[in-house]
Amino acid sequence: MEMKRHIYSELLRWKQHAERKPLILLGARQVGKTYILKKFGENEYEHLVYINCHRNAFAESLFAG
Repeated sequence: MEMKRHIYSELLRWKQHAERKPLILLGARQVGKTYILKKFGENEYEHLVYINCHRNAFAESLFAG
């Protein structure tokens, strides 16, 4: 539970920064990255859109090169 609170507070700090840049969350597989970002979005924003680009050729092409 402590790790969730720590990362959540970091996400709040990012949100409150007036000149924030796009958020990129990196980490090992199966550690809760998607879970915490979905919870953050649900709790901190009125609207949430979740797009999974895994195994999607078009989505992959957007980030190629």
